Amino acid sequence: MCAQLHFNICKETGVQLDKKHWYEHVPKSVETSQAGKVTILWNKQVQTDRTIPNNKPHITIRDNGKGTCMLIDVVILVDRNVIKKEAEKILKYKDLTTEIQQMWTVKTRVIPVIIRVTGTISKSIRKYVSNIPGNHKVKELQKTAIYIVIYVI
Repeated sequence: MCAQLHFNICKETGVQLDKKHWYEHVPKSVETSQAGKVTILWNKQVQTDRTIPNNKPHITIRDNGKGTCMLIDVVILVDRNVIKKEAEKILKYKDLTTEIQQMWTVKTRVIPVIIRVTGTISKSIRKYVSNIPGNHKVKELQKTAIYIVIYVI
């Protein structure tokens, strides 16, 4: 599911892609758009001035042109507490959000993408996904989450 999001983000922001489909896509740890305005970090630790325990979101998008930064954390959840998990993810990256805003002088936000193994989602996921650059369909993310669970088990 992370690779699917990463592929669509790269496609939207102008990053050169080697593959035509997201399921063939192998994300690099650092991607930069051809114009150089957007940097995408994949599962990479964000270097900060002070020690922050939770500094490695799944996807980090820094848009220098817009002055924004997005920390995307993706979870396929086994239990029922989707809304509780969303709140946990936002709180988990609160210190990192504050630190990034001070270091890079950008507006930073956390975007939790949480889908249960049965495909259940929260009411707010569409709002979160619509903020991520690219064409993301919640139904496709749900299908991917279910397929991942089926093939892993």
